[in-house]
Amino acid sequence: MTNITRWDPFAELTSLQDRFNQLFNQPTTFRDLVPKLEQPLMTANFVPPVDVYEDEHFITLEAELPGITEKELEITLENNVLTFSGERRMEKEEKKENFHRVERNYGRFVRSFTLPNTVNPENIKAEFNNGILKIMLMKREEAKPKKITIGVEKTLAKGKAA
Repeated sequence: MTNITRWDPFAELTSLQDRFNQLFNQPTTFRDLVPKLEQPLMTANFVPPVDVYEDEHFITLEAELPGITEKELEITLENNVLTFSGERRMEKEEKKENFHRVERNYGRFVRSFTLPNTVNPENIKAEFNNGILKIMLMKREEAKPKKITIGVEKTLAKGKAA
């Protein structure tokens, strides 16, 4: 089973530098620092989580895409790279007495996966149901596991074959 995680180390370093700059440029009383420490270390774009698993016939990708419709998705296969993309838009904003908070991530997303040679690019199926995108990549016949039987000869006394 393969786990694929998208990580951008430079985004974390930039965010950490911004936090240090805030810390040294703001008033120095502890009471003033407490709200600053509650800010998230990093704000990220919307990157849908994907599970990748396989069995003897398929490699399957399942992506969580809440709030996205089938019409907003685009799936392409080019040069053995499977890509799905779309955009998660904000429907409404909650505003109450100077209170404004958005914890869910929005925006354009693109996820790409390089397919192994064991996948048949002519036989790929995609389903979208209740915010879950399921892409099934059928394996080539020659890549599927085969059972090999082992023939055993019976031996007689003193190592002579029967």
